[in-house]
Amino acid sequence: MAKMYYENECNLEVLKNKKVAVIGFGSQGHAHALNLHESGVDVTVGLYEGSKSWKKAEEAGLKVTVAAEAAAKADVVMILINDEKQVALYEESVKPNLKPGKYLAFAHGFNIHYGQIVPPADVNVFMIAPKGPGHTVRSQYQEGKGVPCLIAVHQDITGDTRDVGLAYAAGIGGARAGVLETTFKEETETDLFGEQAVLCGGVTELMKSGFEVLVEAGYSPESAYFECVHEMKLIIDMINQGGFNYMRYSISDTAEYGDYKAGKRIITEETRNEMRKILSEVQDGRFAKDWLVENQVNRPYFNARRRMESEHPIEIVGKKLRGMMSWLKK
Repeated sequence: MAKMYYENECNLEVLKNKKVAVIGFGSQGHAHALNLHESGVDVTVGLYEGSKSWKKAEEAGLKVTVAAEAAAKADVVMILINDEKQVALYEESVKPNLKPGKYLAFAHGFNIHYGQIVPPADVNVFMIAPKGPGHTVRSQYQEGKGVPCLIAVHQDITGDTRDVGLAYAAGIGGARAGVLETTFKEETETDLFGEQAVLCGGVTELMKSGFEVLVEAGYSPESAYFECVHEMKLIIDMINQGGFNYMRYSISDTAEYGDYKAGKRIITEETRNEMRKILSEVQDGRFAKDWLVENQVNRPYFNARRRMESEHPIEIVGKKLRGMMSWLKK
C-alpha cells in the first residue's frame, strides 16, 4: 500500500520562510496561489507581460510579476501551465533562474517523465497533483476541507524535498483530505491512460454510441440524450459518494439486474485488449511523441476533431435540453 500523509504529518511552517512562485493563473494556478496566500505563504504569481490573468490576480490580492522575475526571487517554483507550453516557458523564464538547492514543482509529471524538461542536477524536483479541478481545490479549501493530492519526489538534493512538498500540499488544503505518495512515472502513465480509456475517451464514446444506437432505432434524440448522457451524472455522483455498491443499492432492482447482465457484453475482452494497447502507447512514449508532434505542426488533427465533435447531434440536442434546466444556469 502506498503511503498516505495527513495534516499532522505535514508542517506548513517549512514554507513560512520560503518564497513561492506560482507560474500560471488558470484553473489550478489561481487555486494554488490563493490557497497558499490564505495559508500565510509568501506567494507571487508569474505571468507573461500582457496576460489577461494579470489584473485578476492583482484584484484577488496577490503579487504579480513576469514569470522570469517570479522564478528568480522564489525558493519554490510551481509550474501550472499547459503541458505543451511548459517547455518553452521553462527554457526561457525558469531554467536561467534555477540556483542550486531551489525547488522546482509540477502538478503533472508529463514533461519530467518524458524528458521534455531536464532540470539541473543540483535542483530539487517534486510534484503535488490535486485529484480534482482547480475550482474544486479552491472551493473545498474555502469550506475548510480539501482535495486529495498525489506527491512525488524526482530529485532530492537538500534532503527535505518531501517535507517541502507536504507543506505545499497542506498550504493548498490537500493534507486535510490526504496526500498519497507516488512517482512521476506512475502519476503520468495512470493519468494519461485514465483520461483516454475511461474518463474522457471511454466515457464520451460510450455515451455517444448509446445515443446513436437509440436514434438509429427511431427513438427521439431528446429521449436518447436524457437516457445516455444526462443521467450519467446521477450514476457517477452515487459512485463518487459510496462506490458501486451504494449506486446499485440506490437504483432499481431492474436497473441493477441489467447492470449485471449487460456490462460485460459492452466492455468485452476485445475492449480490454484495446485498453492494454492504449496503456502500452502511454508507457513507451508513443502517445507523448504524437501529442508533441501534433503541437509542433499547429494541431491539425486536434482542431479538426474538436470541430467535428462540436457539430455532433448529441451536442445540438444537448444544448437545447440543458437550456430547459434552470439549475444549470449557474
